Amino acid sequence: MTTASVAEGRRLFTGECKFVAGAATAASIPPSRLPEIAFAGRSNAGKSSLLNALTGRKALARVSQSPGRTRQINFFRLGDKLMLADLPGYGFARASRAEQARWSELITDYLMSRSNLRRVALLIDARRGLMASDHEVMKLLDDMAVSYQLVLTKCDMLGEDALNDVVARVGDEARHHKAAHPEVYATSAVSHRGIPELRASLAGLTKR
Repeated sequence: MTTASVAEGRRLFTGECKFVAGAATAASIPPSRLPEIAFAGRSNAGKSSLLNALTGRKALARVSQSPGRTRQINFFRLGDKLMLADLPGYGFARASRAEQARWSELITDYLMSRSNLRRVALLIDARRGLMASDHEVMKLLDDMAVSYQLVLTKCDMLGEDALNDVVARVGDEARHHKAAHPEVYATSAVSHRGIPELRASLAGLTKR
């Protein structure tokens, strides 16, 4: 990764950023021709914190101590270059079965219909590693042939040796999934570890 690509990623993600829409149903998903990156993960995996860190904003995405608060897909446009989609968190046990089914249907409809989707950033809490619900989502993305990349969050909460072990194990698992990108990013919204590199990688997708 070059210095120029890191700088380009920073310009894109910290430039103009506008909230476009919140979609609670497939019918309300806004049309877009821009390249799109979706962010998915377990409830409380740190999606909102990561989005805020990537865009250099404190409150672009709502950060909550109560998992399961994001109940719609929120869309944000970065200038005229890229669309970001913040998907509802999964694996939240307190949600009713009906609510979980509705979320699942919404996400599936989104993935099936979004031809401009370049990649899903699948966020994994580094302290917990891959869990059963993460494996289910990975299988879904594999089956739908949707490209995705595993991104470890909250890496500042682990020591270096423990983090290296998690990165190795998650990377090994990614290599067994046909739609998974082989590179795993270790990030922290607190220390900003991995943020410049992830920005550069995602910004590169706008050129394809």
